[in-house]
Amino acid sequence: MPELPEVETIKRDLSILIGRPFKSITVYDEAYLEKNEIMPKELKKLEGQRLLQLSRKGKYLFLHFSKPILGFHLGLTGSLILLAGENPFDKFKHKVLSLNFLEMCLVFSDMRKFGRLFLFDEEKNFQNFLIDIGPDALEIGLPQFKEALRSIRKPIKSALLDQKVISGVGNIYADEILFRAGINPLRSAGSLSEEELQKLYQTMKEVLHLAIQLRGSTIKDYVDGLGRAGMFQTKHLVYQKYGKPCPRCGEPIEKIKVAGRTTSYCPQCQR
Repeated sequence: MPELPEVETIKRDLSILIGRPFKSITVYDEAYLEKNEIMPKELKKLEGQRLLQLSRKGKYLFLHFSKPILGFHLGLTGSLILLAGENPFDKFKHKVLSLNFLEMCLVFSDMRKFGRLFLFDEEKNFQNFLIDIGPDALEIGLPQFKEALRSIRKPIKSALLDQKVISGVGNIYADEILFRAGINPLRSAGSLSEEELQKLYQTMKEVLHLAIQLRGSTIKDYVDGLGRAGMFQTKHLVYQKYGKPCPRCGEPIEKIKVAGRTTSYCPQCQR
């Protein structure tokens, strides 16, 4: 599933579209739109407008046109790929729609169809939607980070995955952050000391920034906005490395379940 670094990478790739005239939209999967309570004719309101800006919060990406705002959550296998020209290539077997800009085309496809689309006609509706998303992991300050976790009794891994607590961190980065911070994923979030919270905060920022520099992690399906694989998976220390030696102590990496999610950790280094 694309997490914050992957969505931020795509956002930066798509910035070339800002200010470019939007000509038309082509819908390939009306059932997908219906599932998201969007009618094709509603999307036609975008035609003839310009893309003013792009924004992101957590794992959500938003395209701000003159009035409507089009939002995406990529789910497990969603992709947004920018192509030269105004018609998508046939290789996209699971196309949902294409946004046809002047001399460029943005294709949204989703093989497993777990992604989401949003269309906001008014700014107030958009702002109300953002309220339900927790503070972005890249934007949150240390005091707010400590306050968000201090009263939570569930495991810290669960807290990091809760998008209403902090948004943007998913299973990949939660495992990598906790290992680098030396914190056991089963520890109660509220039991962390001030020093541990500060270490966790700094590690979270470092991991996310490095992952963005390396254009995200490609495990299976993820590609960036230009159709290229990310490279942060080459820096993974524990994620899905069950049974392999810990890069710090040499003991085997173990696999457990936390809040129903498969979790990789080193019981020796993350006591």
